[in-house]
Amino acid sequence: MSHIMLKTLGLQVLAFAVFCCPAGPAFGQDNNNPYPKMAPLEQSMMDRNAEIALARSAAPEAISRDATILVLTRTGYVTAVEGNNGFVCSVDRAWMAAFDNPNFWNPHLRGPLCFNPPAARSVLPIHLKRTEWILSGLSKEQVIEKTKQALANKEIPPLEPGAMSYMMSRDQFLDDHAGHWKPHLMFYTPLFDPFTWGSDTPGAPVYLNDQFSGAPEPIRVFMVPVGKWSDGNLASI
Repeated sequence: MSHIMLKTLGLQVLAFAVFCCPAGPAFGQDNNNPYPKMAPLEQSMMDRNAEIALARSAAPEAISRDATILVLTRTGYVTAVEGNNGFVCSVDRAWMAAFDNPNFWNPHLRGPLCFNPPAARSVLPIHLKRTEWILSGLSKEQVIEKTKQALANKEIPPLEPGAMSYMMSRDQFLDDHAGHWKPHLMFYTPLFDPFTWGSDTPGAPVYLNDQFSGAPEPIRVFMVPVGKWSDGNLASI
């Protein structure tokens, strides 16, 4: 999917990638709050074919070639390509970050990710709902309340065991500071002490992503860098 801010080595890094836009402050904001509000939606849109290609680049070709591909429209994501292997690939925008992330409204961010079948069934719905609400004009506070209500009413399915996603696109742009960061895998778990995985400890290859972390979604997201981009080229990790 998903597609998404990463906490690593003291940097808050979004797991969302830019395909063709340069990074940097917009609208003349200060460094502490460079993106205080949503930019015109056109700045977050992409050419349909370019978005399909970027979404596919999230995972190795053996996975993404048979995956369902979603693209963003003015009202939410729609299916552009029907797949047959249970994986779903899409390109997240910055509003899938943690709600207090300073890049939440950064229009440059793009996050190509491919959800495996358990994540497609139980994590992707969160991405779809949040995007739908954001594009309908709801504020952050309203989206948080809608999410709480949807969870309480079981309109969002519970997290399935084994949910994960690929974020291995060399065209990703994670935020204005981290750039393309590293190819990595994302693992979705129930809420528990992140030290259980040894995340963010010296020498450990596991990082905690604060994308959800119970605020309000009851999910933790862990990232594990891998040595190659989805196209097979070596990456420095």
